Amino acid sequence: MAEHALILVLTAALMSLGLLGSVLPGLPGAPLILLGALVYAWYTGFTVISWMTLLGLLALTLLGYLLEIFASALGVKKLGGSRWGMAGALLGAIIGLLFGGLPGLILGPFVGAFLLELAKTKDPAASLKSGVGTLLGFLAGAIGKLIIAAVMIGIFVVKLIV
Repeated sequence: MAEHALILVLTAALMSLGLLGSVLPGLPGAPLILLGALVYAWYTGFTVISWMTLLGLLALTLLGYLLEIFASALGVKKLGGSRWGMAGALLGAIIGLLFGGLPGLILGPFVGAFLLELAKTKDPAASLKSGVGTLLGFLAGAIGKLIIAAVMIGIFVVKLIV
């Protein structure tokens, strides 16, 4: 009984951190939720949380990462940026994530979109608008990741109850 309670506490802690990580850059949100589900599934012999459920949670985890990568680029497009701005946002996100940590993840897409858009248009105002689009896309991506995280936790809880 105490062992089961410990597993539940560990699972809840991982999922809570995952929920926080869905809005805080640098903390892997969906993977922590998936890990919590995997810990509980392993403990229960995959009877409560099946491999199929884990595969579904894995798909949502991957969707969250794709959303994070492409949201800034879509923000550029929505505010009238060109493909150069979109490419800059993607490149900036990757470089920012690899070399800049948390600030790089937030500022990288903005700087990348701004610089590549500026290289193409030579118009600082349009380039700034493209950069702002990346920030709005980043915020939209954070909201989307929060929704995905909540759905993942909801699926887990439903599996526990049913």
